[in-house]
Amino acid sequence: MRGRTKKQASMLAFVNPETLIPSDHPLRTIKRFADAALLELSTLFDEMYAADGQGRASIPPERLLKASLLISLYSVRSERAFCEELTYHLLFRWFLDMDLLEPSFDHSTFSKNRARLLRHRVSREFFDAVVLQADRLHLLSDEHFSVDGTLIEAAASLKSFRPKDEPPPPKRPDGGSPSNRWVDFHGQKRSNATHQSTTDPDARLCRKGPGKEARLSYMGQALMENRHGMLVDFQVTAATGTAERDVVPRLINEARLRGFHPRTLGADKGYDTLECVRTLRAHGVTPHVAQNTTGRRSAVDRRTTIGLGYVASQKVRKRIEEIFGWMKTVGGLRKTRYRGLERVDFAGYLVAAAYNLVRLARLTSIPTLP
Repeated sequence: MRGRTKKQASMLAFVNPETLIPSDHPLRTIKRFADAALLELSTLFDEMYAADGQGRASIPPERLLKASLLISLYSVRSERAFCEELTYHLLFRWFLDMDLLEPSFDHSTFSKNRARLLRHRVSREFFDAVVLQADRLHLLSDEHFSVDGTLIEAAASLKSFRPKDEPPPPKRPDGGSPSNRWVDFHGQKRSNATHQSTTDPDARLCRKGPGKEARLSYMGQALMENRHGMLVDFQVTAATGTAERDVVPRLINEARLRGFHPRTLGADKGYDTLECVRTLRAHGVTPHVAQNTTGRRSAVDRRTTIGLGYVASQKVRKRIEEIFGWMKTVGGLRKTRYRGLERVDFAGYLVAAAYNLVRLARLTSIPTLP
């Protein structure tokens, strides 16, 4: 007999979202690790808000951070789109511990609470708590690491890259925005020393390599442990020609503050300079840096390259490109939605935490040999 569509839906239903999510869904493992990391930050969240009974209750900060994870994990294009989807997406509601009757929060909640979260560096604290979860499971290498940098396109047009001493543009006769003008850059010399973006002053004009187009960008700096390819640190800096090498001492020092003991550091040819190699050796780290012998002498000698550890580091360090690929394509970090170095760095730590949670879910689901 042919089934017929019922015109009247049921008026009353008892639904437990927990029973509707498959037991082997990967988001279950991610949720477990994320909740454990957020529990570590409970004291910090108490300091961020007024005492109970004073003022109106806010959206739980745990919910905002987990919502940011979902935006990265499911490549949601914007916070506004996420809030619209949260209205009917059962999986998202289950992940955020929301019942079916609770209304979705407004997208402006993200921007209104971001200043408070930035002030307490919550995204970095959350990232560190996720790293701690992996360390407690003995998944991280304590001595061997890799480093690399990648460009993150800024949320600013090249039209906004104007001379620093240029007066404000006059009003357009058609009533359009004076900042949206037709400009022919051919033959003009533009540099970060003389020009600056009016949209995002922290962005810098940079290109990935010879023959590539220059774009307003930031530089993402990743420190990866070599055992399972998980991020130990991810910092966003200004995009300069030496940014990748300049940040290395800070990454090493902060890794030690987290309890690690770096002995080797793998890197590509961009780090093969005399100053960078000397800095690593001064910090007690063996520079497993790829040799750059194009027209000059490499700063890494045969005493380093002859070892089997050097060969292993050069092989493993390429995993970091896979991390950048995930963060840019899935995590949405190819072009940032935020303006200002502080906000881009905040978003970078959240995307890095999402990547680590995905790695944790995969590693803990692999059966171990007896």
